[in-house]
Amino acid sequence: MTAPHPLDNPVRSSLAGPHARFAERRGHVLRYPADVSPFLALPDQPDATDWADVAALVGPGALVALAGVRAPAPEGWEVTVIGEGVQLVDHQVQAAADGEAVRLGPDDVPEMLALADRTKPGPFLPRTVELGSYLGIRRGGALVAMAGERLHPPGWTEISAVCTDEAWRGLGFASRLMRTLVAGIRARGETAFLHAVADNPAVGLYEALGFRLRRSTVFSAARVPADQPAE
Repeated sequence: MTAPHPLDNPVRSSLAGPHARFAERRGHVLRYPADVSPFLALPDQPDATDWADVAALVGPGALVALAGVRAPAPEGWEVTVIGEGVQLVDHQVQAAADGEAVRLGPDDVPEMLALADRTKPGPFLPRTVELGSYLGIRRGGALVAMAGERLHPPGWTEISAVCTDEAWRGLGFASRLMRTLVAGIRARGETAFLHAVADNPAVGLYEALGFRLRRSTVFSAARVPADQPAE
């Protein structure tokens, strides 16, 4: 039997592997702390016990983010499909370090949260910066672009939170940051990958940079029934 590819269930591969230090577990269900990432990982073929463990882990009425989960939720759960997505992997990115890319850390989080709030690159929370290396470009002292590392399945690192302030778009900042991140990921002997909603115009940019489609996926959110018994 062929072992599943780490990117087929990347949240689970991350939390069971390099990101195990973040994992909150109930049975076969894993999740990140709520202030790190909203993602929760189910087994490849979740059963009723797994969904019950989700409810016990996050509590009645809670909303959990799911990536790549197409299995139907139990009756009474509200599931919202955020969008069909794509998973892209580094194929021939022209990776290169950029002298203007500065490393971002805990002291930069207020600016990072503000930039993410303005540009909406996807979930970015107060402790997301702990997941990996985050880089930014500043102008006049202000953070105007950033990108960083999120999921970390064995041998792979996801690039995420790629965003540029509206006033500074069109100058190639995102591409420069992504090339710098890919250079660092390759230096560790790993391969970069990323996710995007399928109709995001940025997918064309990623492909032009040298990323290649690996598979389609889906992003969804599931809400635990409010009357689900708490344990």
